[in-house]
Amino acid sequence: MLDDLAIRHFAALHAVAAERSFGRAAERLGFTQSAVSQQIATFEKAIGQPLFDRPGGPRPIELTPTGEIMLRHAEAILGHLDSAADEVAQLLAGVGGRLSIGTFQSITVKVLPDVLGRIKVERPELTVRLTESSSNEELVDLLLSGTIDLAFLADPNVDERLALTPLGSDRFVVIAPADDGSPTIRPEELATRPLIGQLADDSCQYTINQYLWAADISPHYAFRTNDNAAVQAMVRVGVGIAVMGYLAVDPDDPGILIRELSPPMPKRTHFAAQRAGRTAIPAADRFVALVKQRFVELGMAESTPADY
Repeated sequence: MLDDLAIRHFAALHAVAAERSFGRAAERLGFTQSAVSQQIATFEKAIGQPLFDRPGGPRPIELTPTGEIMLRHAEAILGHLDSAADEVAQLLAGVGGRLSIGTFQSITVKVLPDVLGRIKVERPELTVRLTESSSNEELVDLLLSGTIDLAFLADPNVDERLALTPLGSDRFVVIAPADDGSPTIRPEELATRPLIGQLADDSCQYTINQYLWAADISPHYAFRTNDNAAVQAMVRVGVGIAVMGYLAVDPDDPGILIRELSPPMPKRTHFAAQRAGRTAIPAADRFVALVKQRFVELGMAESTPADY
């Protein structure tokens, strides 16, 4: 019979218990006294027990033992509803809720620390969770499964299940030891030098390999790792040279020389991805706006395709 009860019945119980009067409870709720009496009667019929002792006259009504039990549950239910209303209000205002983000190493290191600092100041109640992967495909799978709300991708495949917002692009460069030579490098030189590369599952490494294979170059990798800092460290001590997206490079490292490919590789374009047709929380849109701003500050927000 409890299935017949609605929120208004619990609210009526709470109001009558607080006021110890049907009349004052009606004023509190904005109902007529008969409406409150009817709601309490429905509640009592549903549980088969009286909720209040009604002594009559000037004496106030009092909760029965059953009423005391149901009041505790009414307070919990109404408290949960208040909390839910607060959370929804925060969510719609973009100041609360939880935002789960998929990212890859270059974005994590060069873009997100600044953006996370700004969003924390703007929206201190927002909880942000990060998942990092070197694979576009893995990030897309997490996004489509609902595990994450937003993903950052580099040169993703066109997928009608995704809504893509272009952020900017960075060029591919070769990093070499500081005393390595000229500021430019021809692709054929890459065939004669040991290379430091990312692991085979890295989306960026796949793009680099495609470029090398198209130039009829069979690369020789002396070391592979998905840690950009480790790649640069190996280059610094002369183990090899590396082709990297500029966003992945620490250009202030005095131990390396950034050499420009001639002719250049096509730039890689970075996107923010969300599930197509799915309502995003306002905080996600603000987060993307701050990332776009960061790309402008990094000088990487040149002309990109329109939003997909």
